[in-house]
Amino acid sequence: MKKLYPNRFFDKKEDIPFQEYYNQGYRGVIFDIDNTLVPHDAPADEKAIHFIQQLKTIGFQICLLSNNDEERVSSFNEPLQVQYIYKANKPFRSGYEKAMELLGTNKENTLFVGDQIFTDVWGARRTGIFSILLDPINPKEEIQIILKRIPEKYFKWNYRRKHGLKPSEYDTEA
Repeated sequence: MKKLYPNRFFDKKEDIPFQEYYNQGYRGVIFDIDNTLVPHDAPADEKAIHFIQQLKTIGFQICLLSNNDEERVSSFNEPLQVQYIYKANKPFRSGYEKAMELLGTNKENTLFVGDQIFTDVWGARRTGIFSILLDPINPKEEIQIILKRIPEKYFKWNYRRKHGLKPSEYDTEA
């Protein structure tokens, strides 16, 4: 069960203290795309482009890791110009391991950021990567994702209750 809980939880990507993580020695960030960087199926907008550019300026290497097909991921990546992996088969470790290989990082200096517990977080934790869970950007999703959100709500609620934490304080390392 512990592998289903992220190392950290934030409401949105802008809340993540990336400079602090860089100062701690993290050098790579692996991102999910849909409902993490942009709403589901949306293209990379100016906000996402600026956000990724800020991380590059800090010094991070970036890789997109998605279960989507190549067309979706490559078109999303065009304005970002970062590494990417499509049809990643999350939560299997192979996609996360390939992403670290592309970034030239390892599990000790790589962060993963995503919005789903049963694919994103579980895969990152199984691989040994520090995982950050975000609330989804937009509640409009495909039915198979909506169905996974039901037990996810329980996990989020239960962990917060057990630790007496508000979402912004949600930290499994504490």
